[in-house]
Amino acid sequence: MLTRKKKKVRKLRGSFTHGCGAKKKHRNAGNRGGRGMAGTGKRADQKKISILQTYGESYFGKHGFSLHHSLRKKVNAINLENLPDSNDIDLTKLGYDKLLGKGVISRKVKVIVDSCSRIAKEKIEQAGGQVILPGEKK
Repeated sequence: MLTRKKKKVRKLRGSFTHGCGAKKKHRNAGNRGGRGMAGTGKRADQKKISILQTYGESYFGKHGFSLHHSLRKKVNAINLENLPDSNDIDLTKLGYDKLLGKGVISRKVKVIVDSCSRIAKEKIEQAGGQVILPGEKK
C-alpha cells in the first residue's frame, strides 16, 4: 500500500525557527538579496548570464519611446470604395480627414478633402475626376 510522505513543515510546527538557527537569519527579503528581479542590474555580473539566457539582450537598455496620448492625432479616413454616390463630395463636411485608395472608382467625381493618398488621387484622376486639397482650392 502506498503511503504519502509527510511534509517537513508539519514536524517543525511550533519550533519558532524551523531549523534555521537564529530568528534573524531566515527572515525578510534581505536574506535572499531582495524580492523578484531585484539585484539584476547592469553591474550584477554573477546574474547577467542567467538573465541573458532567460530574457535575451532586450532586457538591458531603453527601447523606443512613447508619445503622450494627447499628442497623437486621430485621423478619420475613408476609402474610395466607401465614397457616397454623388459627383461633388466634400469630405471635410462629412467629418473625414483623409482619402485612401482602397477600391475601384469608375465615375467622374470632384472630392474636397484635407489630405489624400497618392494612389487615391491617381485613381480619381484616371477616372476623369479631381481631388481638391486645402492648399489648391479652385
